Amino acid sequence: MMATSSILLVEDNQDLAETVGDFLESQGFVVDYAGDGRTALHLASSETFDAIVLDIMLPGLSGLEVCQRLRAEAQLATPIIMLTARDQLDDKLKGFDVGADDYLVKPFDLPELAARVGALIRRKRGVTNVYELGGLRLNVDTMEVWRGDTEIRLSKTLFDILQILMRESPAIVPRATIERECWGDDLPDSDTLRSHLYNLRRAVDRPFDQALIETLPGRGYRIRA
Repeated sequence: MMATSSILLVEDNQDLAETVGDFLESQGFVVDYAGDGRTALHLASSETFDAIVLDIMLPGLSGLEVCQRLRAEAQLATPIIMLTARDQLDDKLKGFDVGADDYLVKPFDLPELAARVGALIRRKRGVTNVYELGGLRLNVDTMEVWRGDTEIRLSKTLFDILQILMRESPAIVPRATIERECWGDDLPDSDTLRSHLYNLRRAVDRPFDQALIETLPGRGYRIRA
């Protein structure tokens, strides 16, 4: 697994900042906050972060100005993902022109933000995060799954469960471990994981000759060739 990553979250809407920050922390990130552009510029220049989530519309300095100054003046190479309420090509191009690495339009799905942040960090660290097992291939950066020449389309939750099983293979993964990594402290009812695993088997195993996912009653689950 990737080492704990630190995120600077720059958002002037306190409610949104808390929602996003809480979710990122539930995914294992350490989050620091800034509510305006000048504070963001100071923190990003004086402390070390693995990635910066930066809203464009900020009091003081805009997110575009902050990004530009971090790249040009501070020579900062930290991955930056911009957040904006405007889905206009010109806005996106401005963000990329000043040095942003990625761009996400509000409202956005929190799991997508976490996935994009993680991908940027892995790319910066030079980590590909591709798992291969028994003809099954999972790419964390692109969120693609293939079995042989067949692409398998999975929801975010099914993708996460499959990633956990492939990462730990051939070890047995307890139910509690999967639930904690997928849902954090907001644990689902007892049938939720069982239902997701049923759907995961339908996608990954049922169309093929060999089943890869195993259930070991009272112990957990595993995937092996």
